Amino acid sequence: MRTVVPIAALLVLSLNIGSVRAASSDSSLTDQQTIEALEARANQAEPRDQCFLYAQLVQQMTELSIRQYQAGDVTKATGLLQQIQRIAKKIHLTVTDNDKRLKNAELMLSHTAFRLSEMVQASNVEDRPLVEQTLSQVTDAKNATLLQVFRSK
Repeated sequence: MRTVVPIAALLVLSLNIGSVRAASSDSSLTDQQTIEALEARANQAEPRDQCFLYAQLVQQMTELSIRQYQAGDVTKATGLLQQIQRIAKKIHLTVTDNDKRLKNAELMLSHTAFRLSEMVQASNVEDRPLVEQTLSQVTDAKNATLLQVFRSK
């Protein structure tokens, strides 16, 4: 009986912390203005910083697209997916051996590819080809980044 009370208290406390953490992550959600500001920053950045900034941009755009798709705003979500494809091509073209934070960019792209694969599973049959194509573009950018990480070692 002595161990049941502390375990139950710990369980209740952990549930409360989880809900606080979820609420704080909702407050830090990116919106379209943040994405536009990051895109402008990435376009004007030095070439050695662009890969990381573009990877960050793709990740934020993917998260926003997923939220819009879940909210039923398919038009905005598909527009973002098309923008993600365009930025992923830029990543593929801008990867160089002197990139700053190249490994971090690769990790972000890997996480983004995972999130897009989840979106493929959750998407409707009509929307799936666009999501799969976006996933393919992001995976290509991730592979190019990963290849450059290993070349620079």
